[in-house]
Amino acid sequence: MNILHLKYAVEVERTRSITGAATNLFMSQPNLSRAIKELEESLGITIFKRTSKGIVTTSQGEEFLFQAKEILSKLEELEAVYQKAEPEQQSFNISTPRACYITRAFTRLVNSLDTSKEMDLNYKETNSYRAINNILQSNYNLGIIRYQTSFESYFLKMMEDKDLKHRDIWEFEYVALMDRSHPLANKENLSREDFKDCIEIVHGDPYVPSLQIAYVKKAEFSDLTDKKIYIYERGTQYDLLGQVPNTFMWVSPLSQDVLDRHNVIQKRVRGLSLSYKDVLIYRNGYRLTEIDRRFIEEIEKAKDEAIQTLEG
Repeated sequence: MNILHLKYAVEVERTRSITGAATNLFMSQPNLSRAIKELEESLGITIFKRTSKGIVTTSQGEEFLFQAKEILSKLEELEAVYQKAEPEQQSFNISTPRACYITRAFTRLVNSLDTSKEMDLNYKETNSYRAINNILQSNYNLGIIRYQTSFESYFLKMMEDKDLKHRDIWEFEYVALMDRSHPLANKENLSREDFKDCIEIVHGDPYVPSLQIAYVKKAEFSDLTDKKIYIYERGTQYDLLGQVPNTFMWVSPLSQDVLDRHNVIQKRVRGLSLSYKDVLIYRNGYRLTEIDRRFIEEIEKAKDEAIQTLEG
């Protein structure tokens, strides 16, 4: 028996479903069933039984799960005690969408750290699915997920199911990003029709919980043009924008110094409202560290700078 098995059993009880629990735990149904069976065999009891109405907890299972929840609660309390102490090693880990304002906040955070102490920092740019999975499975403390506001109900339900806390960071509309030599760079009042002959650069791994990927791609990827380049690494986008004529992409607003550094401009497009939200997530029971709080402060500053640039 191990701690993970306790967590698995508690999740099965909460969802009353092996399938539902496996989904929430980001694991396969056979693996979860096997883990529960191993747990029952090690204890010599039956915790769950299947019925026509789903998974039902046995009387012995109820007693065991009561104790299991007590153990998990005590472990959380123990972790919280030691999280309060000031660590010798400066640790920080987060998964984020590919966004310049978030990268700026992280860079400023790193520059604020004490270089005489050890550092263990992890910054991973990825999609929302992997950001969630990194918290649940890979010991990441924080994540930032990005979704269209029209999909918010799906993400709120997912965060509730996975017992994740969340706080809004920024709700914004995408802007078109292009090189300053782009044919549309100097045109005012851009509309959808202006992009029909352009090439769109797209981050090719969108995610919305409970929706099929084909539907998600249709909703996430614009229909302004049938010419698309799919990429998975943010640095590539600036090379493409600068060296491939007629390319553009949809991004969260950038600050002026980033635009200048990469020789690009950002423009609003009339008649196209792509409203998104960036949301900070972390495990329920996790206590933000001092470094975490400093990062959040830097996020707010970087966001304000991007807003000021866009509003001119």
